[in-house]
Amino acid sequence: MRIIGGAWRGRRIAFPDLPDLRPTPDRVRETLFNWLQHELAGARCLDLFAGSGALGLEALSRGAKELLLVEQDPTAARYLTEQIQRLEVFAQASVVEMDAYQYLLRPAEPFDIIFLDPPFKSDAIPALAALLDAGTWLKRGSLVYLESPRELGAPTLPQGWEMLKSKSAGEVGYYLARIQGQTNS
Repeated sequence: MRIIGGAWRGRRIAFPDLPDLRPTPDRVRETLFNWLQHELAGARCLDLFAGSGALGLEALSRGAKELLLVEQDPTAARYLTEQIQRLEVFAQASVVEMDAYQYLLRPAEPFDIIFLDPPFKSDAIPALAALLDAGTWLKRGSLVYLESPRELGAPTLPQGWEMLKSKSAGEVGYYLARIQGQTNS
């Protein structure tokens, strides 16, 4: 996998060969980061189910200020930590080895952008969006990227979330929502 834009454009990112690890395709990332191009500078980002780190590392490459990668698989988390070391972004990025559901039960400072790309064949987005909405993860104006099997259609979003963009590529459906309503932050 390679970073497709920003300071690290063209740089290869190593990730483990794990059965459920499926990096977001280049074409999808290109569209997503076109959507986010005016939102990334100085953004605080959360990459849940980080896996290869494709989304979060791309955000850092394009100007995000801070990145937190959450990944429960120990091998994938180790690879993510190695990528942060290799890219020398210790001050900007960190990895938490933990189940995303458990992580979302903790208190947090709100993020500007959240990447929500659970294991591909799951229908976890509605439950995860509800956890994000119930916690202190979001503020008015936060953006949430959602990726799921195209066959599931657009995810059901909590009240106060506005679907901004929607697209599909092959088997992937991907969406961008903005938090408009009241949140707990």
